[in-house]
Amino acid sequence: MDAQSMKLNVWRRGFSALGLALALLWAAAVGFGASPALNFQTAEAQVGGAVPGHVHGTTSDSDIWRMIRRGQTFDLSGTGMGTPVLIQARGEQWRAIRNGPLSYWGGILILFSTAAIATFFAVRGRVKLKDGRSGRVVPRFTQAERWIHWFVASLFIMLGASGLLIMFGRYTIKALVGAQAWSVFASAALQAHNLLGPIFIIALVILLVNFFKDNVYQRGDFSWALKGGIFLGQHAPSWKYNLGEKTWYWLMFFAGLAISASGLFLDFPTLAGAVVQLQIAQLIHAGMAVILVAASLGHIYLGTLGVEGALEGMTKGYVDENWAIEHHEWWAKEVMAQQDTPVEGAPQAIGAPKSASAH
Repeated sequence: MDAQSMKLNVWRRGFSALGLALALLWAAAVGFGASPALNFQTAEAQVGGAVPGHVHGTTSDSDIWRMIRRGQTFDLSGTGMGTPVLIQARGEQWRAIRNGPLSYWGGILILFSTAAIATFFAVRGRVKLKDGRSGRVVPRFTQAERWIHWFVASLFIMLGASGLLIMFGRYTIKALVGAQAWSVFASAALQAHNLLGPIFIIALVILLVNFFKDNVYQRGDFSWALKGGIFLGQHAPSWKYNLGEKTWYWLMFFAGLAISASGLFLDFPTLAGAVVQLQIAQLIHAGMAVILVAASLGHIYLGTLGVEGALEGMTKGYVDENWAIEHHEWWAKEVMAQQDTPVEGAPQAIGAPKSASAH
């Protein structure tokens, strides 16, 4: 066989191999096309401007996004979520209020309260006993009342501090320590806030029940205010709690219960039927908390450094007789008229009824 014949044989074999390969590829394509998993349907024609397949072919993108923006529900295939809301538009409104007016005016209120206390101290100074101490004491708070007061006060301080950190920390602490360290502080504050909240609710209810009886408004309360209370230096008699103290109690009652109820929704979000309820609860929670914190600064100041002898009632359970007469004369006379036995834990016995008449 000459060289030309050999070349022809090689070409014949090459074409035969190529034909066999094409035949195998065609058979494979036919097989895959018949497979149930890859059975491609013939494309349907567009009829009347509508895209086949039940999609929003005739709805413009602007219409679709407008519906999404308004919070309308959609049936999403494959989600198993019914009719989910793609964008909760009220979330932007909530964020704008929370980071805008609520944070701004809340901060202003706390600063105003602090400035008012500083101004009062600069002008009035510490309210001291005019006649000094008598050496005789009057029982003011029971041990149970003092325990529940300090327990609630401790929780209130921790919750207030963690809440203010969450609310204002991003504007102050974050700039000082950096984003990474701030995230650690914020996370720790949030966890502590969520854990202590339910305990505070129970303790607050116990406190409100214990102090309810003597905080009901009665005749004579407003005369204390008309005489300037402790602010003008005039003698203004009152019952066991004056108008200012009773107002603080009722602020704790209503604002505290509002904070507690809204806090339960935030701690246990499944209690809410919709996201918007959680957003409203957060605004109520933060708003009432800021008001309560601002008012508590005055309560803490007057109960500790602001008024001489006031703190002893909540630490020892009794107060000096002269303090009782100067600040709560009507209550002091009632107690001194009824009690003629030594006060438990006190260095001196309560003065006899004639001691009250001496004033």
